Amino acid sequence: MREHTAVVVVATYRRPDHVRACLEHIRQQTVEPERVVVVDASPDGLTRRVVDEFPGVEYRRNDLGVGLLATSRAIGVQGATEDVIAFIDDDAYAEPQWLAEILAAYDDPAVGAVGGRADNDRPGEELEGWDRIGRLLPDGTLTGNFGADPGRVIETHHMLGANMTVRAEALRSIGGIHDYYPGTCLREDSDLALRVKVAGWKVVFAPRAAVLHVAGEYAKGKRFDLRYRFYGARNHILLLTTVLGWRDPHLVRHLGRMVAGMGAEIASGVGAVAHKPGLAAKARSIVGGFARAGADLVGTAAGIGASIRPNDRAADASREWLR
Repeated sequence: MREHTAVVVVATYRRPDHVRACLEHIRQQTVEPERVVVVDASPDGLTRRVVDEFPGVEYRRNDLGVGLLATSRAIGVQGATEDVIAFIDDDAYAEPQWLAEILAAYDDPAVGAVGGRADNDRPGEELEGWDRIGRLLPDGTLTGNFGADPGRVIETHHMLGANMTVRAEALRSIGGIHDYYPGTCLREDSDLALRVKVAGWKVVFAPRAAVLHVAGEYAKGKRFDLRYRFYGARNHILLLTTVLGWRDPHLVRHLGRMVAGMGAEIASGVGAVAHKPGLAAKARSIVGGFARAGADLVGTAAGIGASIRPNDRAADASREWLR
């Protein structure tokens, strides 16, 4: 097999120390990338100064700011002539064999995208869901389990954005990167992988292409807060409608599951009252159940509305690369 060339794209927002560690790990690869590009949406110059410490690393700006991760990725792709485009988050630190293992998976010409393992430094995670990694289930649910290690390269449906790569030819065949996913940016990575899959390419998970995922702080809010929940519901609708279509059974089943889930959240909040001491705790339980259900409801409604005329914020950046 001929050698593959690769460009590594690091998208970041206000995490210069993470960027430094990420670039140090990329510099230690057993197979070097052709280029490394950092795309920075930060409002300050701290990340630019870090990049200046690494000769040869290219610095680019995303002046649209926070909440547009996929657009940063599209900006990083501009000008790419390499065979493979590797995306790695600023808080993902690649093992020395990471890129070598990624490129080896592309020896199969049918492979359009390769995702790698994210080690979250949690005991036993390599066994959690090892047989259900990156799956799109019949009810529209996406499984994760990207910390699992099945011991071999396996086919999947989607990838984790912290450690995902795509064949340039496959990315061109699907019209580049889309960015329908503002806020927490949830599902922008699944969008890329599922579109590659729908276009007829294989999407695979290579567990030896590992990164240590240290999970830097969010730009706004916290993981699994109500804001996260709202965008999770909203963006999942966008994913199913724009990639699979309005008539796809995954969407219908997903909507049914969401309605049932809202009822379950309310029932859970009310049901927990009996076990809560004091009126304040009981009130918080009830309010929490309704708040979670409300976030799901409003997010789902917002997703349906946005799906009617989806706004692709990465369109201009992708169009420039596709010319």
